[in-house]
Amino acid sequence: MRSYGQGMETIGTGGAGATGDTGGRAPARPDASARPQQRRGAIALMLTAAASNQSGAALGAMAFPVLGPVGVVAVRQVATAIMLTAIVRPALRGMSGQQWRPILGLALVFGVMNLSLYAAIERIGLGLAVTLEFLGPLAVAVVTSRRVLDIGAAVLAGAGVVVLTQPGPTTDVLGIALALLAAASWACYILLNRTLGQRLPGLRGTAAAGLVSAVVWVPIGAVWFVLHPPTPAAIALAIGCAALASVVPYIADLLALRRVPAHVYGTFASVNPVLAAIAGWLLLQQALGLGQWIGIALIVLSNVAVSVRGRTPTAAVAKRRW
Repeated sequence: MRSYGQGMETIGTGGAGATGDTGGRAPARPDASARPQQRRGAIALMLTAAASNQSGAALGAMAFPVLGPVGVVAVRQVATAIMLTAIVRPALRGMSGQQWRPILGLALVFGVMNLSLYAAIERIGLGLAVTLEFLGPLAVAVVTSRRVLDIGAAVLAGAGVVVLTQPGPTTDVLGIALALLAAASWACYILLNRTLGQRLPGLRGTAAAGLVSAVVWVPIGAVWFVLHPPTPAAIALAIGCAALASVVPYIADLLALRRVPAHVYGTFASVNPVLAAIAGWLLLQQALGLGQWIGIALIVLSNVAVSVRGRTPTAAVAKRRW
């Protein structure tokens, strides 16, 4: 969830600063005539990233009984910042106030986005929460487009939301609202990253925002854990969440985005809601009904419809690892 309008380097994790010594330089763009073997390898990497991301979210959910969403997010933000900063190694000196403003905005969005998503997962389950969150990048792609196809995709996604949430007296309105807040935060993330991509090269700004977010979450986590004493097992699950939902997808996305065009990545990223539902079923015993699967399918199809035409709304998932 970021700016493909500024090029792949500002919206996908594979964009820039991918390795420790890049200094924020953007990697080579994928060759449009990439060999079939490269494409197959990229597809495997993209599916690995998606599966790892959703498995990591499931691990975080397993820690909810002890840590709660706040505790899981605190551990994830700090652990992710430590692990990814070691990879990106952003240079923080010499940045102007104009550059720091979107960085601070991103830091705020990171916290709101992850906390609202995990709180939604606790209430409505992994599959539903992740699917609704994907409305964020889809909305940005549709709003910035004037094509009839994209408007049709938005209508299809709206129908999917109705089928997925099945509004009624027993509907968990708060859980749905939290998932939609995560979607709105993801949309804000895209727009802020677009601004940041114009002011700082590569992942330097995103990494800085991740560090700021981690610094903010350290005292929050300290107070939370005084009131809710953690266990080693729960902390381990939250760290595993950070690794699987952040570091592994980061590396896999980086390698994949060097091998395939952005719109191909966006199409395959659309599988995330499906894998989230499967992870919720296998790891959290969160079974979904037929209507919910149909709703997920409609939203996934709407993302694919927009992605294959080059708008790449879900390609933004690549840099949403912090």
